[in-house]
Amino acid sequence: MNPSGLPPLASLPGPQIRAVHDELHGDLLELSMGPHHPSTHGVFRMVVTLDGETVVKLKPVFGYLHRNHEKIAEGASYLGSMPYTDRLDYLCSMTNNWSYALAVERLAGQAVSERAEYVRVILAELTRLLNHTCLAGFLLQDGGASGTPLMYAFREREKILDLFESLSGSRMMCNYQRFGGCRADPSPAWLDSARALVDGYGRFLDEYEALLTGNEILMARTQGIGRLSPQLAVSAGVTGPMLRAAGVGYDIRKVDGYGFYPRFTFRVPIGADGDTYDRYMVRILEMRESIGILRQALRDIPAGPILDPKAKQRGLRPKAGEVYSRIEGPKGEIGFFLISDGGPNPYRYRVRPPSLINLTILEDMCLGQSIADSVVILGSVDIVLGEVDR
Repeated sequence: MNPSGLPPLASLPGPQIRAVHDELHGDLLELSMGPHHPSTHGVFRMVVTLDGETVVKLKPVFGYLHRNHEKIAEGASYLGSMPYTDRLDYLCSMTNNWSYALAVERLAGQAVSERAEYVRVILAELTRLLNHTCLAGFLLQDGGASGTPLMYAFREREKILDLFESLSGSRMMCNYQRFGGCRADPSPAWLDSARALVDGYGRFLDEYEALLTGNEILMARTQGIGRLSPQLAVSAGVTGPMLRAAGVGYDIRKVDGYGFYPRFTFRVPIGADGDTYDRYMVRILEMRESIGILRQALRDIPAGPILDPKAKQRGLRPKAGEVYSRIEGPKGEIGFFLISDGGPNPYRYRVRPPSLINLTILEDMCLGQSIADSVVILGSVDIVLGEVDR
């Protein structure tokens, strides 16, 4: 029996509220935020238990966007699964493609052309710029700012998407990577456009930081909010900017040295407090490092084929075996686990999505914070529900 006399949450339309009683905290309020996404893309629900405005319990509820990605891939050819990877994190299709291509290449023992390795690094760092720029805009929007920071972010995002479209034919679902290289060779004009974009991005970041980084309202809303300890981050499997903001200097580009990243000079920014402000600042600093990597890659990119001539695409049948391959995506470690039985499609296909793993510690960061802060904390995690649900 419900002592409050209110109907159950599931029967209420829109925002759902009911009174609950807890032996430790007494009378509390349970608020269902959803099913919609209170911060970013996708369909999501947070069931938050409040003592006044303070969060004492938080349950993330997801699964609304489940599309059976992994089981579909087990019935498709290796090449046929490449477009599905675009739909995981649809802000980062280029890096999704790369992680999957790398897994198949290692499983099949395929080489990658040198020019393609450079192009992959260029596209991955452009994707990092795109993702982190959008995150900064969305985070400020979640904190109650006007649309100005978001519109500035989207202005720069459009420039990168224009480059992706001119290279791959699509702005977001690029389907560009291939086993042994890339689908199309960037022209000299495309490379010149990329250099011009990179040369101007530092100025944009300077202007963006002048507007935001020292803003007293932003600092009040983010400093000391949603702290994540390095111990919890490591034990929960958190990766990417979330982990580095907690003070753990772990970057797969440095640890694994995949692609040609060992050829490039860059630093790995880390935070000190693990709060929402550190998560914002780490992404800003990572964008500056990405600009440095892009300048080196665009300067040194060699001539040659964009696709290894011996690489097989259709009818690929890797020898029986298994492989796990990962890269440092903009949101963290995105990996693919494949098992081959020698057939034309994977016997097992599994994705390690950073959005899902990083979301698991949302309650830990929100406990003791206000209900308004919980939305900002969620925004700082940087999730895409296409990757969470798959």
